[in-house]
Amino acid sequence: MEKIKIGIIGTGNIARSHIKSYLKNPNVELYAFCDIHEGRLYDAGKEFGIERLYTDLDEMLALPELDAVSVTTWNSEHAPCAIKALNAGKHVLCEKPMATTVEDAIAMKEAAERNGKLLMIGFVRRFGNDMKLVRDFIDEDYLGEIYYTKATYIRRNGNPMGWFGDKSRSGGGPLIDLGVHVIDFVRYALGNPKPISVYGATFKKLGARTNIKTPKGYISLSATDKDICDVEDLATAMIRFDNGAVLQIEASFSLNTTSGKGDIELFGTKAGVKLDKTLVFATEVNDYLSNVEICENASFDFDASFKRETDHFVDCIMNGTKCQNPAEDGIEIMKILSAIYQSAETGHEVVID
Repeated sequence: MEKIKIGIIGTGNIARSHIKSYLKNPNVELYAFCDIHEGRLYDAGKEFGIERLYTDLDEMLALPELDAVSVTTWNSEHAPCAIKALNAGKHVLCEKPMATTVEDAIAMKEAAERNGKLLMIGFVRRFGNDMKLVRDFIDEDYLGEIYYTKATYIRRNGNPMGWFGDKSRSGGGPLIDLGVHVIDFVRYALGNPKPISVYGATFKKLGARTNIKTPKGYISLSATDKDICDVEDLATAMIRFDNGAVLQIEASFSLNTTSGKGDIELFGTKAGVKLDKTLVFATEVNDYLSNVEICENASFDFDASFKRETDHFVDCIMNGTKCQNPAEDGIEIMKILSAIYQSAETGHEVVID
């Protein structure tokens, strides 16, 4: 079979993870780039040796030989770009979050079905070493019934600013940017139970904190007078699933805590696990409470996980392999995110249909 010809829509930071991964796949020809920012577009073309460069998406999608695209724009353009690509007969790998509204996410899925094309959502944490380990313990029933889970993605001072802080383009702050990763991680590990209700709260108290003189943490701030920061600093929520399990989530760009962290805990009737670069198994041995550290790499390898994700996308296109990250999962996550923001606004629990 000929190589899959793939285009990139949006050549910003996250696009490079897709580009570098595709370049390592012998079944892919990286074919064309599109970006509304002409300077960035031509810089990316020069860096990666791509000559088909477009500032008009319709022009790129009109290429009949183009098979598929990665949508790596800011969040508010995920749905418009993905739907255009699907209507043009292209397969789509769309970065997370799937969209900024549930309605847009549903429209994306409908466009994929109408055109008979694959729409895969970029939940890259599903392809990490940590997920493989957790699923192994769950599949072998070492944890028993998992009834409570906790997930945190906390930055002390890590507001990336730019479009991330502009709600009109991002759809929200750390919840939709960071929280989406760990919410999907837990839900996928548990076998994708259906969310039934959430109670959430968001806070906008600290802002961009451009006054801070010490190192800026996870991402260096790029604040200018033109930068907007109208998203939350912190989001927290409790999510109930139809199997009885509960997830407690915390995500922040900026928080007065001693350090940032990102860990996931699953609590079962037989044992629990905690993930934070290592996997610690909490159980009983000879009637003693015991913590067992698993001697296996449990850290999230960013580059390797993106490679597995894009390889899976190509495999689905070429061989009809069942997609691990289908559109329906993206819709369920959008329902959760939208319900948390609604609950935070109203101060009440929100039931998810």
